[in-house]
Amino acid sequence: MDTKANSNAAAPTKKKMGNLTFAIIFIVAVAVIFFLLNLLSGGIFLDGSNIKLILSHSIYPTFVAWALCFLFACGYTDMSLGGVLVLGSFASCLLGNMIGYPGVIIGGLVVGLILVFINFTIFAFTGIPSWIAGISLGLIYEALAVIIKGSKSIGKLVDTDLASEYRALGQLPGSVILLLAAMVVIYFVYNRTTIGLNIRAMGGNKEVARAMGINIVKTLIAVGVICGIIIGVGCIIQQSTNVRTTVKTGLTSMNMVFQPIAVVLLAQILERKINIIIAVPICSFFLYAIFNMLTIMHVPAGTLQDTCLGAFLVLFGIIGNWGYRGIVK
Repeated sequence: MDTKANSNAAAPTKKKMGNLTFAIIFIVAVAVIFFLLNLLSGGIFLDGSNIKLILSHSIYPTFVAWALCFLFACGYTDMSLGGVLVLGSFASCLLGNMIGYPGVIIGGLVVGLILVFINFTIFAFTGIPSWIAGISLGLIYEALAVIIKGSKSIGKLVDTDLASEYRALGQLPGSVILLLAAMVVIYFVYNRTTIGLNIRAMGGNKEVARAMGINIVKTLIAVGVICGIIIGVGCIIQQSTNVRTTVKTGLTSMNMVFQPIAVVLLAQILERKINIIIAVPICSFFLYAIFNMLTIMHVPAGTLQDTCLGAFLVLFGIIGNWGYRGIVK
């Protein structure tokens, strides 16, 4: 009896020690990689201004990746989020230049929340596979964005820079403060609330979740609200960081989601040792650092960097599902 009790008591301690060892190895590995990259770049990579640039540009993908965590956790895929980000950024710019910071915040949040809520309402009540509905909605959102941009009355108001005095939420230290505050809230919702548990249960097996008494429709609507708010904040940061948002038709807006997808896939690998909500900003910083290095080495952004991103997606997907038995969704 005592032996069993001692064994149970030792298990959490052993797990903590294993996680601590993993954290130390991970930090050392990243430090070595960054040191080597700094040597290759002639000292540019670890320059203070460049580190600030990496940190600043990794925050927007972090928010999109957090939204994808909830999306993937419930077993759905929505590739229209790029179109939502474009429209939300337009609204943030338009209202921001008109009424200041309240407009920047309200524009991004309202558009992000409404459009993602519409998406999940469609997922919940139509039975259309989410990837099909998402692509269709993405086409609609892109077309709407192009119409708005080409409009004589509104076009000039959205196809312009966000005024410099309203960009603090996309610049240090404001963006980091927003990131840390959001991480606390999102961590709590994902790990410590009933809706967070229901989302993960539904993603594991929808029929089992239904048999357990989980209301699938209500859960999906809740995911829409949560993801909508997170994407709305992503719109604010995206516009505040990049200053101006461009759009084309042909699902080009999906490019805004590919890097966050790579972040989530990498975070899923670390999830065995680090909670995925905490792993996401770490992975976002690391991944953007790699692309920053590619830029320093003059690797073309539109061709070879996209090739690298595609390779990362495949590699992280393979590693993340290594040893999984069954069909990967």
